[in-house]
Amino acid sequence: MGEVVEVGSLEAWTTYMAEANSNKNLAVIYFSAKWSAPSRSISPVFDDLAKNHIDVTFLKVVVEVEDNMSIAEEFGVEAMPTFLFMKEGKVVDHLVGASEYLLEEKMKQHTAA
Repeated sequence: MGEVVEVGSLEAWTTYMAEANSNKNLAVIYFSAKWSAPSRSISPVFDDLAKNHIDVTFLKVVVEVEDNMSIAEEFGVEAMPTFLFMKEGKVVDHLVGASEYLLEEKMKQHTAA
C-alpha cells in the first residue's frame, strides 16, 4: 500500500482486514485519539513506516468515530496510542504508547524475511 488508511466505519474495517488477510500481509493497526498528545506525536512516524513498507497494511483507527469504538473494544484497547500487529486475522504483537524506537523495532521484527 505505502500509505496509512484511516478506517471510517466498521464496514471499511472489515474490507481492509479481509484484504490484508487474503494477501497474508502483516497489518499494523494504530488506535489513536484526537485528544491524545502522544498519538499526535507518533503519527508522522507511523506515516513514514507506511511509506517504507509497501507490503504491509497500515490502518489508523480514530476512536472518536462511533463505529471505531467497537473495534477498539473488540481488541481491549484502553490507552492511546495502541498498535496491534496482525497476521492472518490474529494479533501477533502489540505496543502501547508512543515509543518511536519500540515501534520501529517491532516493525523490523515482524517484517524480517
